Amino acid sequence: MLIDNDACYSALLTHDTRFDGRFFVGVSSTGIYCRPVCRAKKPKKENCRFFASAAAAEQCGFRPCMRCRPEQSPGKSAVDRITRLSLVAASHIEAGALRDSSLKVLATQLGVTDRHLRRAFSETFGVSPVQYAQAQRLLLARHLLRNTSLSVLDVAMASGFNSLRRMNELFQSRTHKNPGQIRRSTNKVFQEELVFELGFRPPYAWQAILDFLGRRAILNVESVSGGIYSRSVLLPFEKEFHSGWISVEPQLSRNTLRITISDSLSRVIPQVLGKVRHLFDLSSSPWDIGNSLSPLLDNLPGLRVPGAFDGFEMAVRAILGQQITVQAAKTLAGRFSVAFGTALDSPYPDIIRTFPSPGQIALLNQEDLTGMGIIGSRARAILSLAQACTSGAVTLAPVPDVQKEIDSLQSLPGIGEWTAQYIAMRVMAWPDAFPHTDHGIMKALKERSPKRVLQIADSWRPWRAYAAMALWQSL
Repeated sequence: MLIDNDACYSALLTHDTRFDGRFFVGVSSTGIYCRPVCRAKKPKKENCRFFASAAAAEQCGFRPCMRCRPEQSPGKSAVDRITRLSLVAASHIEAGALRDSSLKVLATQLGVTDRHLRRAFSETFGVSPVQYAQAQRLLLARHLLRNTSLSVLDVAMASGFNSLRRMNELFQSRTHKNPGQIRRSTNKVFQEELVFELGFRPPYAWQAILDFLGRRAILNVESVSGGIYSRSVLLPFEKEFHSGWISVEPQLSRNTLRITISDSLSRVIPQVLGKVRHLFDLSSSPWDIGNSLSPLLDNLPGLRVPGAFDGFEMAVRAILGQQITVQAAKTLAGRFSVAFGTALDSPYPDIIRTFPSPGQIALLNQEDLTGMGIIGSRARAILSLAQACTSGAVTLAPVPDVQKEIDSLQSLPGIGEWTAQYIAMRVMAWPDAFPHTDHGIMKALKERSPKRVLQIADSWRPWRAYAAMALWQSL
């Protein structure tokens, strides 16, 4: 990433939210690095060094600001190919990809060489993938030490360190303190639950995304009530599944979302936070998107594209929704979770089951699904999808090569253009996905020809997914 020092310093002086997460500033006179929106006293320009990522600032010996909390900053938007590859790799790293495996293995999974991945990653973040992984672990460990009652050993495990010794070594080399000293320096009454904040670039159309998720909430799995989104969680990690619950609510005056995580999910905190970022589209750049889609978004500033907390769950939901109403699909998804999900204890009466994993569904037969009222073609599609996920033929997550994944999906029975594009839009976080055969989109455009819809949408590239959301919102 090329850094323009003059432009960065101007953004720093004005607290320009458009640049939040796009660069960080290290101040040589204090040894601290900040986000451009930090409200601390502004440093002299000659004392500033600008970095493409928090990891790059950490690598140069700067400590994170305790006021603006760099770990809460929004991410980058994945539009161009290099940035998308780097961001997908970063999401894998944050989920623990380099914890017990090599960069070469990760590169192979992403369909590139490790040399190309290292070069692309450095171009985007200003550090190597290994250095990025270390910085992410340190940021999370600092937060857990200062804000939770987890033991130092549990903090090490939750942050992705393989051992307490490794965490101690990295803390000592970067901060000249050990984790115990950081814990003792905190004078707080710790909360029983794990609480985090994640930032976004304003504006944020919270009610619009909440309404969208609420209309599609799966019975017993998700709930939207009182302006809060909550759901069950089932995540695989180290050969076992971790289950629990989360809740998400806005703090719009702080440009953050507040995420509460059950302590049963302490070993998978990085994965949970990454999925929340994806679900609520926290890396979105509303200023860029709004300028490109004017006047379509003039009355919907800060509109996001809801992602997917669980890719398989969302894909099943899309198949169930083929050619039926949103409410009918919601009813079927609820039956699906009741029949095949696992019971869960949570403080929310509406959150009592987890959604089944692909491995669970792959073991079923067609009659298990048709007996619930799911028609045969959709039952076959769901089973084929579950088997493809289990075998690795399909990856229901953000991927570098979206078109290749769309082709893989469409090779499965019962998955056509609409379903594949909808999955690309929400599961793969592809900002240019566009389900042009969608009835609602054609209705909003007053067009009957899918070909004509595509022609109209061509001017909305590379943000056609946001255009689709705006068209649905207009109905």
